[in-house]
Amino acid sequence: MAAVMVLSQARPKLKQEPQPGSGLKSDCLGNLMRLSLDKALAVGNQLEVEAINGTQSVVLTPNLAAQCGYSMESDPWGNTRIYSSLMGCYVGNRDDTTFNLGLRLHMYSESSPQVSSHDVPQTCSYSQWASREILCDRNYMEVSHLMPKLDSPADVKKPDDSKSNAIPGASDQETGIWKVTFYTPEPVVMVLKEAEQAGYGATVTPNRLVMRSPYNMAETYHEDVAGVPMEVFKVSTFYKTFQGMNVANMAAACPTGGVIFTEDVIAWHVPRRLTPVMDPGFSLREMHMGVNGQRLAQAQMSARGYTLSLTDFHFVIEIPVGSADGYNKSHAPDGQYHTSFSVEPMLEVLWREEGSREDARYKVLFPITTPLAPRPPQVYDYTDPENRLFMVYVGTFLHDVELRNITFSDGVLSVEESNAKGFLVQEQSHPGGLKSFSLQVPFDADNVLKHNPERLVTHYFLPLEFSFVIHPEETPFSQKVELEASLEDVVLPTLTGTCDDNLFYVTGKYGSGARDFQMMLGARLVTPDLRQRYRFYENATHFSVVVPYAAQDVVYESLSVESVRARLDLLLWEPNNKWPITDLFLTCHFPMTTTKCFSNGTVSAVAVKVESVPNLVPSWLTLRDKSCGPVFSNDHFAQFSFSVDSCGTTRTFFDQYMLYENEIGLHYGEGVAYTSPIDPEYRQTVSCYYTVNDTQSIGFSYKPQSTQPAAEIGTGQFVVQMRLAHDSAYDAFYRAEDYPVVKYLREPIFFEVELMQSDQNLVLVLENCWATLYEDRTSVPSWDLIVNRCENQDDGYVTRFHPVAADSRIGIPSHAKRFSFNMFTFAKDGEVLQSQIHVHCDAAVCDPGSQSDCSSRCQTPASHPSAFQAAKGQHRGRRSAGHQLSSGPILLRAQ
Repeated sequence: MAAVMVLSQARPKLKQEPQPGSGLKSDCLGNLMRLSLDKALAVGNQLEVEAINGTQSVVLTPNLAAQCGYSMESDPWGNTRIYSSLMGCYVGNRDDTTFNLGLRLHMYSESSPQVSSHDVPQTCSYSQWASREILCDRNYMEVSHLMPKLDSPADVKKPDDSKSNAIPGASDQETGIWKVTFYTPEPVVMVLKEAEQAGYGATVTPNRLVMRSPYNMAETYHEDVAGVPMEVFKVSTFYKTFQGMNVANMAAACPTGGVIFTEDVIAWHVPRRLTPVMDPGFSLREMHMGVNGQRLAQAQMSARGYTLSLTDFHFVIEIPVGSADGYNKSHAPDGQYHTSFSVEPMLEVLWREEGSREDARYKVLFPITTPLAPRPPQVYDYTDPENRLFMVYVGTFLHDVELRNITFSDGVLSVEESNAKGFLVQEQSHPGGLKSFSLQVPFDADNVLKHNPERLVTHYFLPLEFSFVIHPEETPFSQKVELEASLEDVVLPTLTGTCDDNLFYVTGKYGSGARDFQMMLGARLVTPDLRQRYRFYENATHFSVVVPYAAQDVVYESLSVESVRARLDLLLWEPNNKWPITDLFLTCHFPMTTTKCFSNGTVSAVAVKVESVPNLVPSWLTLRDKSCGPVFSNDHFAQFSFSVDSCGTTRTFFDQYMLYENEIGLHYGEGVAYTSPIDPEYRQTVSCYYTVNDTQSIGFSYKPQSTQPAAEIGTGQFVVQMRLAHDSAYDAFYRAEDYPVVKYLREPIFFEVELMQSDQNLVLVLENCWATLYEDRTSVPSWDLIVNRCENQDDGYVTRFHPVAADSRIGIPSHAKRFSFNMFTFAKDGEVLQSQIHVHCDAAVCDPGSQSDCSSRCQTPASHPSAFQAAKGQHRGRRSAGHQLSSGPILLRAQ
């Protein structure tokens, strides 16, 4: 509510309510009338006060109110008190004992054009006037003297005792005040009209002479009395009676300070000897304390903790801070929470000066507000780790503080939104009208930040900012809070595994922690490509991978004639702190025949790189005759094929058996094995047993043949290898350990595919060749290089075949095929997918003597250079059966 006495504006339509409703109360308090408005009536409105003067009403502006003896006090919530001196203007006065006062209140609301009005009439009876009365209100000083009783001439008619007190400007009277002399302390003379125009009030009632001055006028002055600052109003009043001219010396002195504050008590000091208004000799007759204009009895004072005491120099009133007769108020200067306390004590004193039979009454209404006191909110952390719950209390605050919203790490939520999200926000009430606010947030809420300072420990962190507003001003302030808790609550992931004849199967169960761990297979980090290759799958609780036993990341522990013992090492790794989370070492035996002995004297053997020789390169292995190297090798295996009468094979007879033996190893001389100072010696013995003499019983019967005899078709193995040449000379090739090979974009790449057999009647045919983004030959995207023995017609830069001539290395040219293409990379929607390719071929061995077609029939490929782009698309050809060949990765180097 706006605590103003007047609104200078056009008047809206009035809604008259002649009878005061609830929320209005008037009281007679000695020489004052008090009208109280409850906030329920005044809240949200602006108040205009008019004094009813007969049939007219006069708007009480702030200046007119101080001149006429009216004051108003309103707290921030609309509780309002209006005081009127019984000696004030527009008060009906009957013989200075009965006083009739009428006020009209207009309530203006911003939400409605209607104006609510209330007429408040009040009659007060008061006859205990002292000879001299001094009244100090919040906006004016008033002094009145009892005029001496003088007999008037019989033929002179007395004035009507029932008229209203004089009002400013109405001075054309046969009796009354003529002029006044102010003392500042220098004399300043004004006639009545001049004094009233200056803002002073001067009134003659049936028995009393009244002078009134607002504070801080030009004709008042300040004086220090017993250490208390006072404002003094001194005046000599010249007034006319029927007997002639009289003069009255009048003075009022009102305190403007004298308050001492402690944290708990307000001590208000008023000088005991008011030297500006009293003589040195006096006797104290009465002293009383009151609040809000209402005198209090001693029992009431004791119950509220008030004291009124007298020292040699002062009257002292002590009031506890926060007492029920005042009010507390919140403030937030610079966003920091403060409080103040306001109260309006009253001191009323009656004294009699020595040698006089006349009393003087001194009454002061003195509003006091304590300085702003910082009250930083206290934060009480009652976090309950056992129940995984953050609990915090913030407070205490006064009743005018509201919690508006809470800022979390991921946004701002109102109180209603916080409760709807499952966070319990409550307002707690405390004695003395105080309040606090509580918040509960589960550890598992999305707003809680989490990290793991140790492998099994989770640290929970909840940063908060409570945003408050102070009513009714809507002043904002905030309080930041940080809550933390640590729990050893991490459940680590678990790994289990099984095997079949060809694959490792690993299943993992997620734990309670974050899933941002990395997976390592052997020494390699599992990239997205490896996840695809090893068929990684996950759901909300589990994940799995499937790894072939012949994969690059598998370790071979030992080798026997019928199986290989292989191990898959899997590690889950937290990359930020470099913590191992969990691991699995899965070991299985996989069926593998390392040596095959054929009846025609041919032996096939496979050597395996085992863990005990980690630096072994299988392609370096040879038989005893070091010219007999592997027909095929990669990072794990080397395959040999030889006859029992070659490559340093030995023969030993045992009764009915012959034993052929050779040895796979690293040899640098005739039959001598190589040993490394770092790696153990690698030797693998190859043995075949044959029966020397054997008797077979054959039963037969004769039956005429209807067809010519024919040889039974047998089966065997051809070894075909594909190698990447350094250049078009095809005399130097990249080895397995050289991969990945790096090439520039559109740099020619030369491949050779060779049949490793000596039968000159055979011909090697390239059925299809293609490139893929991944190692898996069946993966997509892919691009055809050779389709059905011919260059890809869809490629603007066609794959080229190169002729093969016999030389010291190629004994049979029909056993080799050479081709080249320009380096490219795969792209999708203009974006390079990955800067590497893998090349694969399907090869067939053909016998020209049969009815098989061993040649390629191709048309000259059409040239479509405009259709070619360096980034390839999807493969569109088909794959044929036969020998399946693949290269290692070829990487694209930036220009």
